[in-house]
Amino acid sequence: MSEKREPRRGLGRGLSALMADVEPRVIAAEAGAESSRRPDRLVPVERITPNPDQPRRTFTDSQLTELADSIRTKGVIQPLIVRPHPSGEEGTYEIVAGERRWRAAQMAQLHEVPVLVRDMTDTEVLEIAIIENIQRADLNAIEEAAGYRQLMTRFGHTQEKLAEALGKSRSHIANLLRLLNLPDDVQTLVVSGSLSAGHARALITSPNPSELAASIVKRGLSVRETEKLARSASEAADPDRPRRKRPEGGFNFDKDADTKALEGDLSATLGMRVSVDHKPGQEAGHVVISYDTLEQLDALCMLLSSGR
Repeated sequence: MSEKREPRRGLGRGLSALMADVEPRVIAAEAGAESSRRPDRLVPVERITPNPDQPRRTFTDSQLTELADSIRTKGVIQPLIVRPHPSGEEGTYEIVAGERRWRAAQMAQLHEVPVLVRDMTDTEVLEIAIIENIQRADLNAIEEAAGYRQLMTRFGHTQEKLAEALGKSRSHIANLLRLLNLPDDVQTLVVSGSLSAGHARALITSPNPSELAASIVKRGLSVRETEKLARSASEAADPDRPRRKRPEGGFNFDKDADTKALEGDLSATLGMRVSVDHKPGQEAGHVVISYDTLEQLDALCMLLSSGR
């Protein structure tokens, strides 16, 4: 039974269940529609602006060029979904879904594009934008993680709820969210494709991820080689770290998988680097939370005090 489910429609229904104020009809009509729809009107491209909360931040030239060539031949087959611009200026609109088509239409030198105008709240706009992009399956890892982070911070959803609604594993969401803890320059390498998500994950707990990332790109290292390099850097930065014997007799500098998964979940939830030191076979241990700014420290204090 489960193999026959349509993931795209299930995704919309799942997110709607998370957000009580988003009407299911919006998701069914806007995100789940596959066929061409009759547009409400034609709108000049200059009267349309992108959604500033759009999860997708990069549009490759090759993809836009390919779509522009198609638009020159066949026109814009799928109308853009827009809403009246939040500024209230009459005759202007903000894109809800279809920014890539809008950009490609300009490359094709179209002066007008077909649109469907809908009155939507910010919540609905964000949900549909994230759904549209995740469904396309070509977001880079940073963009996908940023989309999940928006849903969590704006609506208070847990990783478990998102995993269930999106049809993803919790570990998938947690691992992606951890990438947002990396420095901006490392995230940029992931966005550009110079580093894979696997490379980036290996750098999360490294003491000098930016330096290592530059070396990895320059040397063209594999993910496994990156993991070894990051491990060596961590050992050099903390030479007194306890060593545990492998069953074969070698040394194991890694924490067990459960501890590393817990560190990842806590780091993703807090938006800060978290280290859990727990000695095997013992009940006690300690947790270290590292913050980069005083604002992060204030946020942590507020979070801890709110639970009293």
